[in-house]
Amino acid sequence: MTETLVIVLVALVAAGLGAAIVLLMRGRAKDADDAVAALVRQQTELVGRIAAMAETQAQTRVELTTTLNERLEQVSLRMGQSLEATAQKTAETLGTLTTRLSVIDEAQKNITDLSTQVVGLQDILANRQARGAFGEVQLNDIVCNALPPSAYGFQTTLSNGTRADCVIHLPNPPGSIAIDAKFPLDAYHMLRNAKDDTERTVAQRQFRADLTKHVNAIAEKYIVPGETAESALMFLPSEAVYAELHANFGDVVNRSYQARVWIVSPTTLMATLNTVRAVLKDVEMRKQAGVIQKYVGLLMQDVTRLDGRVGNLQRHFEQAEKDIGDIRKSTDSITRRGEKIQEVELGEEDAAMPLPPSTATADLLSN
Repeated sequence: MTETLVIVLVALVAAGLGAAIVLLMRGRAKDADDAVAALVRQQTELVGRIAAMAETQAQTRVELTTTLNERLEQVSLRMGQSLEATAQKTAETLGTLTTRLSVIDEAQKNITDLSTQVVGLQDILANRQARGAFGEVQLNDIVCNALPPSAYGFQTTLSNGTRADCVIHLPNPPGSIAIDAKFPLDAYHMLRNAKDDTERTVAQRQFRADLTKHVNAIAEKYIVPGETAESALMFLPSEAVYAELHANFGDVVNRSYQARVWIVSPTTLMATLNTVRAVLKDVEMRKQAGVIQKYVGLLMQDVTRLDGRVGNLQRHFEQAEKDIGDIRKSTDSITRRGEKIQEVELGEEDAAMPLPPSTATADLLSN
């Protein structure tokens, strides 16, 4: 800006000089002098104004530069704070995201493990031998948790040569109860995987036939007159199969009632075993009733003997009290006689009122 003002100033001076030269050339010396003088004054004023403007402009530029620097510093500070806060929030968000991703990875791992276990369970349930072993293991866990060891036996052979998965030992009546842990599941899978009504009808017919056959087999093998109770239990280790059976196959359930084969699931078996435990506890209490009565009789004999001995001790106390009373009477008599003797001695020492010997002796003898 200063360079521009200088250029303008130089241009004005050159213009003034050119005008002065032109006037001089025309022969107007006096007018030229006046014009030159006026031009010089104008140029001087112009130079002063330009200098003032340059100074003002320089000062303004300094102030503007200072203001701009301050504003830039403030903007830089705010931007730095904003970037720092944004970076912190971003770090926190990334940390939270990492944690959630870890949880998701763990959940995914658990889901994968669960899927593997479900596949393994399906493989177990697809094999009849493995399915029977699975039912036996679950039956063992439930029975062991509900009853004392003396109340049951696993893989017990009956007198007819059959071997029951579990036998609950109960007194007669009702007698021991056999439990079978094998169950027909192939038809149930066919029923669950049926794609149309035709397949569903076939699967239902097969499922009904398999369960009826299994119920009849349990009734024939595990109900032995004189050895077991008049009923047996068929254990279904699946609540879903149990629910399907009672919801859609009521005729099979009625057939099991007629054959005295009670179909139980893990939940209903636990309730049944709780009832069995109460029965066993009552039987045990009855066994101990005779022993309790015997010891109560002995205790009453001891109480009778104790009562007699307390009576004897009371009589001894009464006799001792009587003896103490007699002793007290004797001591009172002795005390009175001592006092009489003392009075006699005092009477002999008192010369003013002598007592006749015969009278004092009579008093002593009378007392």
